[in-house]
Amino acid sequence: MSNVYPRTFSHIGISVPDLEKAVEFYTQVLGWYLIMEPTLIEEDDSAIGQMCTDVFGAGWGSFRIAHLSTGDRIGVEIFQFNNQENPEDNFEYWKTGIFHFCVQDPNLEELAERIVAAGGKKRMEKPRYYYPGEKPYRMIYMEDPFGNILELYSHSYELIYSAGAY
Repeated sequence: MSNVYPRTFSHIGISVPDLEKAVEFYTQVLGWYLIMEPTLIEEDDSAIGQMCTDVFGAGWGSFRIAHLSTGDRIGVEIFQFNNQENPEDNFEYWKTGIFHFCVQDPNLEELAERIVAAGGKKRMEKPRYYYPGEKPYRMIYMEDPFGNILELYSHSYELIYSAGAY
């Protein structure tokens, strides 16, 4: 008997320099739900304190966190760490690790403009079509106001890639 089956995606954690501004951006621009207000987590003997020590090692001190949820119930943890650093270029795609996350909106052009108006930026001049003249599937790479890379898709991942190799 095999225990291999497609697991579901639960949440992603995003680090930012300003938790309140990030909560405002993600709730007001992307429309995500705030499910837990910004909270201070401290290194102590509480269950969450011990969990964080397991992850970060002793001496992490404290951080602030808020929990959000997307329209399809994917969790988003927004972290503000005390020793937070802003890299000059947060787009080191050639290095191992997660270099972007993707949000789907059928009107990605309008969402891209809302992101720019809120302090983010486009990493591409305009959206690109996966199958020009054939299908309306589009994408564009963006940055949130904090330098995190996000991609916008016009259609679902399955629709875009089930059309075959590009």
